[in-house]
Amino acid sequence: MNSNNDILAAERARIKSEYARRDREITRDLYAPWEPAPIFMHTGRKRAASLLLLRAGLIPFNDDQCLEIGFGSMGWLPDLIMWGVRETDLHGIELNSERVDLVRQILPQADLRVGDAGSLPWDANMFRLVIASTVFTSILNNAVRRTVAREIVRVLAPGGALLWYDFAVNNPKNPQVRGVGRKELRELFPELRGEIKSVTLAPPLARFFAPRSWTIASLLEAIPVLRTHLLAVMVKPV
Repeated sequence: MNSNNDILAAERARIKSEYARRDREITRDLYAPWEPAPIFMHTGRKRAASLLLLRAGLIPFNDDQCLEIGFGSMGWLPDLIMWGVRETDLHGIELNSERVDLVRQILPQADLRVGDAGSLPWDANMFRLVIASTVFTSILNNAVRRTVAREIVRVLAPGGALLWYDFAVNNPKNPQVRGVGRKELRELFPELRGEIKSVTLAPPLARFFAPRSWTIASLLEAIPVLRTHLLAVMVKPV
């Protein structure tokens, strides 16, 4: 029977291989920050996250240690700086070493590490805010999902929050991702309590309508059935 370390290693290798495939096959403009659709989606998720964090009284400020798991090419790190978090209080972990090297050039004072979230290299109860954004849907193994969730709870400080953003639905064109619905999200983090809401117009619709009409894209996003992601702020009890 495979050990937990073997399972983690196999899933890590699969995810890295999938990321390499995406880098080869997906055009740069699909997620480019100057394209209308990514701007539309980023604006919506940031607005929703700000609202939930405000309601929870957990907008991060100076001296709040913040961690992003799987920050990719920048992730939420710039948003944290805009909210008032100091660069020296930013932490992140990412599988792709090239992405880590790139972000280190932009944020040289942040604590950015190469690795996976199955064994986080930080002390327990350290972070006021942990961000997991489009991470779990790339993890197909249920045991690995549970392991990563336990690690997040371990490093999260009492009274601190997990900021979650991820697909709630499957992508029929990509079997390498699997959505996380509300029920599974609560099962992954049974110790945490908070608010979950659906957000983000389905990306194919956003890519079609946002360049043509921001108003139409916004009206469509108001229809729950057309939203594909969940955003949550879930708090660790004191």
